[in-house]
Amino acid sequence: MYSASSSVSAPPRPSHVSGTDAGLRPRLIPAARRPVPAGTSHPLSGRLDLTGPQGAQLRTAIASVQRICPEFTPVQMLRRSSRSVLLVGTSGRSPAVAKVLLDHSPAWVERFQHEIAAYRAFVRHRPPARVPRLIAADPESCTLVLERMPGRVAAQRRHPTEAPPRGDVRAVLSAFSRINLWRPPSGVFDAPIDYPARISRYHELGLLTDRDMGDLQKLLHGLAHVQGQFNHGDALLSNVLLSPAGPVLVDWEHAGWYLPGYDLATLWSILGDDPATRRQISQSAQAAGPAARDSFLVNLMLVLTREIRTYETAVQRTMRGTPPAAANAAEIGEEQRLLLRRLHDDCGLARRAVRAAVGTR
Repeated sequence: MYSASSSVSAPPRPSHVSGTDAGLRPRLIPAARRPVPAGTSHPLSGRLDLTGPQGAQLRTAIASVQRICPEFTPVQMLRRSSRSVLLVGTSGRSPAVAKVLLDHSPAWVERFQHEIAAYRAFVRHRPPARVPRLIAADPESCTLVLERMPGRVAAQRRHPTEAPPRGDVRAVLSAFSRINLWRPPSGVFDAPIDYPARISRYHELGLLTDRDMGDLQKLLHGLAHVQGQFNHGDALLSNVLLSPAGPVLVDWEHAGWYLPGYDLATLWSILGDDPATRRQISQSAQAAGPAARDSFLVNLMLVLTREIRTYETAVQRTMRGTPPAAANAAEIGEEQRLLLRRLHDDCGLARRAVRAAVGTR
């Protein structure tokens, strides 16, 4: 990334990994994760089942929604995890989505309340990209009701197993670029990341070496007076709905002020099978000058380190025999290991770019 001839781009795949496309990992898609037809907005996981212990939890969630939005009528469950449930239905005659937090630990409550604050801010300060309209929200019960926007998800997976269509990538990049140029009034959003603290924590966890920490601290020192940039904070393709009217950005729980290039670093990290887009992102960061380049590299190292930590935990969970529900353990475990290998390769590439950037200071 440091120079045009050594930009951060997709590293070569190990020679022993084969696939249907040269240079790509095998496409491992468990039967439980079939692709969603292009014309659908979301993969519906099933009709409402209000029986048993989980049904009781669902009834409680529905009651929380109808307490703040009495006209909400649930139709189907869109997604359910240990942390939250997402319901589709109607609010009056309009399609709506309700999100209710199930895990009320302090960290998740704070994140959910941050998302509610973002949607409330968008009522007065419209961002330069399409976002769902806020219908109702309650920070105390961590309940959120939004307009259900039409469109298809740009990618179902956090890390797509093949390069998305070029038109989709252009639309996504354009939407996040507009967000990054937006400057909402001061005091509306905060800074979700304490960069020095995050670097120190990753170092204490053994995810960053002594030299990594020193190099990143040197770059941060040179960025002390760089103006913050507004970022979505979770620029995943799964957080973008593609519709004829343009991309819709959802899940704003990490929105706020970052060093420039955080959204681009996130997109770079997940597009391991799209080297062309990675080159475009890297060259764009470099062309904006040394400060933009260094900011992007700091963000990239932190994003990749976070992803490695997440997937190392997932691999360990799979090896202990507790894979995600309804998934094939062998396929999921192998897929996670391949992804983790790629993330380590990417982190090594970013580390070399950081060291090259430090050498210019």
